[in-house]
Amino acid sequence: MTATTLQGKRIAFLATDGVEEVEYVQPREAVENAGATVELVSLKPGSIQACNHLDQSKTYDVDVTADKADAGGYDALVLPGGVANPDFLRTDADAVRFVRAFFDAGKPVGVICHGPWTLVEADVVRGRRITSWPSLRTDLTNAGATWVDEECVTDGNLTSSRKPDDLPAFCQRITQAFAA
Repeated sequence: MTATTLQGKRIAFLATDGVEEVEYVQPREAVENAGATVELVSLKPGSIQACNHLDQSKTYDVDVTADKADAGGYDALVLPGGVANPDFLRTDADAVRFVRAFFDAGKPVGVICHGPWTLVEADVVRGRRITSWPSLRTDLTNAGATWVDEECVTDGNLTSSRKPDDLPAFCQRITQAFAA
């Protein structure tokens, strides 16, 4: 079996304060280990505060802010969860524009846990089959998606997963999708 390679690929991770650390770190390590270059896109320069559930954890350096980020310069996008992270992102016009640009271009996107809140705001879930943390079911359904309770779901260019327990499947699936 040939290992998946992302050599030469640039992957954007869009996150801000309150990102669930494991949902940022494990997918980032997976795509970097496959050869991708990763950049952290956020709302403000400096660093973001990650969390382990509701407890503060480490900080991570921001590479570029959403107002300056160009989706055209990336091959794929990952939206980690955490409760606060996507709630902040979905209220920022530049972050929403950045997300929508990946869908407009048909580029692959991976999203986990509460991350789909930003997709709802970007109006890109209508007609799609998606999973998430269970509390987003109504929001996603109201936005026109078909919500399912499955470990990992791929619908076209969108791969979604429910929670940190699903990270092994999510990391494998996004690495494969980003390599295609």
